[in-house]
Amino acid sequence: FIYTTVHSPSTTTAPLPLLHQRSAKMVAGSFTVEYQSPVSVERLWKGGVCDGHILAPKILPEVYASIDVVEGDGGVGTIMQFNFTEAVEGWKFVTERFDVIDEENHTVKYTVVGGGLLHSRLKAYSFEVKFEAADNGGSKGKVTVDYDTISDSPLTEEECGKLTFASSTTLKALESYLQENPNLYA
Repeated sequence: FIYTTVHSPSTTTAPLPLLHQRSAKMVAGSFTVEYQSPVSVERLWKGGVCDGHILAPKILPEVYASIDVVEGDGGVGTIMQFNFTEAVEGWKFVTERFDVIDEENHTVKYTVVGGGLLHSRLKAYSFEVKFEAADNGGSKGKVTVDYDTISDSPLTEEECGKLTFASSTTLKALESYLQENPNLYA
């Protein structure tokens, strides 16, 4: 995995009701994690996006207690709750809403609507995951996280790592699982 952190923070002043005399500041930022895999785009897409809620608890029971579909049929608008074990320190769950699922371009975008750093450190955050074919028959991908902090300081490298821990750990495990099961999603 190639881990690239690109913070593009910009401080903005949010308007407050007239009762408040001071301004609240926040930082809008983003960072990207890039990776390469020997597994094809189609297999990673099917295993990670289409069936990720089924495979992740199976291949990483030490990370995921369960993944539940709260609402929807798996398409745009679907809400899923990822329930973690103690391996994910400080987080019991993250609830995500799928905003974009583009099968043709192997891109998915989702917004965190509960849990994680929402309302404790972040006002809002979302992920965009894009898979592309690599020259060697494998794949490469990017996970871009866009966020708005509650305070006027950008996320630390440790906080960025925490936001992408489950997805990067899952991707590594999925890659191994698919290599061990070459006929799955072939």
